[in-house]
Amino acid sequence: MFGHPKGLFILFLTEMWERFSYYGMRAILVLFLVSNERGGLGWSKEDALSLYGWYTMLVYLMSIPGGILADKYLGQKKSVMLGGFMLCIGHLLMAYTELWAFYTALTLIILGVGCLKPNISTMVGGLYKEGDIKRDAGFVIFYMGINLGAFFSSLIVGYVGENIGWHYGFSLAGIGMLIGQLTFLYGQKYLTEVGNLIKKDDNKETQKETLTKIEKDRLFVLGISFIAVLIFWMSFEQAGGFMNIYTMEYTNRTILGWEVPASWFQSLNPLFIITLGGFVSSVLVKMALKGI
Repeated sequence: MFGHPKGLFILFLTEMWERFSYYGMRAILVLFLVSNERGGLGWSKEDALSLYGWYTMLVYLMSIPGGILADKYLGQKKSVMLGGFMLCIGHLLMAYTELWAFYTALTLIILGVGCLKPNISTMVGGLYKEGDIKRDAGFVIFYMGINLGAFFSSLIVGYVGENIGWHYGFSLAGIGMLIGQLTFLYGQKYLTEVGNLIKKDDNKETQKETLTKIEKDRLFVLGISFIAVLIFWMSFEQAGGFMNIYTMEYTNRTILGWEVPASWFQSLNPLFIITLGGFVSSVLVKMALKGI
């Protein structure tokens, strides 16, 4: 399909709907916590941002045990399926008003993202043979799915949450995740060769006990990259927390007498990525063809 494995588009749609649910919920989470209207909890800004900080930190942190679970016990495909199942329950629980449902939902979403997010991205790479120049373009297509989900969720879930009811917005995020999970289940026939558990005896590479100099150099570069990525995401995640409150309280959002929902500002980042992603992808392919 367009020169790429059909499995890429199954993963594309699965991740698009998963990100629809995640970023839709994220767009209104802090606003819901501080609101006294439409079923909001009415927390102080300090308490809301504290919970948001713990929540996002644990979402990222759970990628480590989620990756270990896939590598050693389940394989990436089953881990994605397990994560999607927990996410469906978690996001749908957000539709309930009871506080126990809210905390249970956050816990399930944290665990679900930890199982799904790192492993579905790894499956994309597994669709291509080593050295295939289309792999980078495949990741860009996959990344576009992430940002399509993030873009539309901020608009749809954000509008419903802020204008109709927070729990109605959370319900839409849950429905989106359910669609993503059903898509992944349907597309298993296109993913038979990727994401399976690799046993130690099946892969001689996993039996190596020492690293080559090239491998050590790569790990060193990864270590440096981790520092840069850490600083970036610490800054980026302020969008759903502090910047969301700032937008709500201090930004003039009135256009022709209509007030733009504060959560809509969350759609700007994915919009820029969608509009520029194709250009970046074409440059990468041209560079690869020239051996750069």
